[in-house]
Amino acid sequence: MGSNPAAPIEVHDLTVAYRKKPVLWDIDFELPEGRLIGLVGPNGAGKSTLIKAIMGLMPLLSGYVRVYGQPLEDRRELVGYVPQRESVDWDFPVDALDVVTMGRYGRMGLFTRPSKEDYEIAMACLDKVGMADYAKRQISQLSGGQQQRVFLARALTQDASIYLMDEPFAGVDAATEKAIIELLKELKSKQKTVLVVHHDLNTAEEYFDWLMLLNMRLVKFGETRDVFTQENLRMTYGGKLHLLSEAAEKVARQ
Repeated sequence: MGSNPAAPIEVHDLTVAYRKKPVLWDIDFELPEGRLIGLVGPNGAGKSTLIKAIMGLMPLLSGYVRVYGQPLEDRRELVGYVPQRESVDWDFPVDALDVVTMGRYGRMGLFTRPSKEDYEIAMACLDKVGMADYAKRQISQLSGGQQQRVFLARALTQDASIYLMDEPFAGVDAATEKAIIELLKELKSKQKTVLVVHHDLNTAEEYFDWLMLLNMRLVKFGETRDVFTQENLRMTYGGKLHLLSEAAEKVARQ
C-alpha cells in the first residue's frame, strides 16, 4: 500500500502479540478524512488491541502507525481517545469537571495549571453532552451512561482532528446512545475522522458510513454499502454469525 501523507491515520504491516502469541496480524489500512468508521468483529478479534496499538499503548511486533504522515508522538495532540469504561479507575477522587479538564493537558504543557479558559472549555463540553449539572459530582457517583458522557466530553476538549473510541455505546441507556451518535455526526460535519469500536451489528449500517471488519486480520474495509454483506460478515464471524441472526437476516433481505 502506498503511503498517503494526507491520511489521518495510516497503519502498515501492524502485528501485535500478547505473551508472544499474535493477536493482530499484518494489518494495513488508511483512514479516510471526515468519516464515521465502525470497527466491528467477534469477541477476541483484537478490536481494542488495535485502538491501543494506534495510540502507542501496545508494543508492536512489526509495522508502524502514522498520523498525517508523521509518527504518533509528533502528532499526538491531533488524536482524541475514549477508552473502554471498564479500564478506568472510577474510584479515583475527582469530579466530572476535573476529568474533562484533563483533556486540555496536552495543550497546556507539563506542570501547567489549567487556566480559566481551559475550565470554560471543559464546562462547554460537559454542557454539550448534557452533563453540565454534574460538573462537581464525583465520578464514582455517576451512572455508567453519565461516566461515558464525561469521557466523551474530555475527548472533545482536545479539539482533535481524529477520535478513537473504544466501545462508547457499551452499557449505556438509549438516551445516551442517541446523544453519542448525534455527537459523532456533529464531529463528522466538522470533517473530523472518527473510528469507533462497535459490537452491535443491528446499528452498524445505520451509524457508520465506513466499516472495518476485523478478526485478528483485516477482513474488509471500505464504505459500509460495499462491506456490510452476508458473505463478509460470515468471513468475519464464521460459525458465530447465527448468534447474530437478526442482523444477518437484515443483510440477507437487501
